[in-house]
Amino acid sequence: MNEQLLPIERFLWTLDIVQREGNHLAYSWHTLFEGGQGPSSDWVATLDQRPDDAIRLEAFVSRYSRMQDTIADKLIPRWLQSLAERVGSQIENLNRAERLGVLESTEAWLAARKLRNQLVHEYMQEPDAFADALREARDYSLMLMATYNHVRSYAGERMSLDAPLPGELVLPGQQPG
Repeated sequence: MNEQLLPIERFLWTLDIVQREGNHLAYSWHTLFEGGQGPSSDWVATLDQRPDDAIRLEAFVSRYSRMQDTIADKLIPRWLQSLAERVGSQIENLNRAERLGVLESTEAWLAARKLRNQLVHEYMQEPDAFADALREARDYSLMLMATYNHVRSYAGERMSLDAPLPGELVLPGQQPG
């Protein structure tokens, strides 16, 4: 990305990236959780015998992690810059986003971040704990997608933008439109 872009252009560019990441995360979400609670501890314990399922799991974990990083490290700071807000530490930015109504809860975001680290670093060592973590990630991934939609809605309703916005994410369990 060209760093010579105006803050609003950087924000819109990043919003587009997060929308694409969200579509990929939603797809992975469906491959793991559609029709039930998701992978059980037995499913996790026997993953080494099912490489296709391991690939689906890895895709979900990677997409969950990537979208969370992009929102916290790039989208929220660039959104704040486009509003002529002061950008601070990640926790300050998350708190500001919560006060402005685009983030449901900074505490939940930090819990999702901790879970992200657990999913990446404790992969399948304890099947029961990992299956529980996957169920938590199922819910937190909905929060990530909802955060994108909130930022997008805020931009559309309050920022008087000339450029079209990327599409809204359809959260699993919702109907388009």
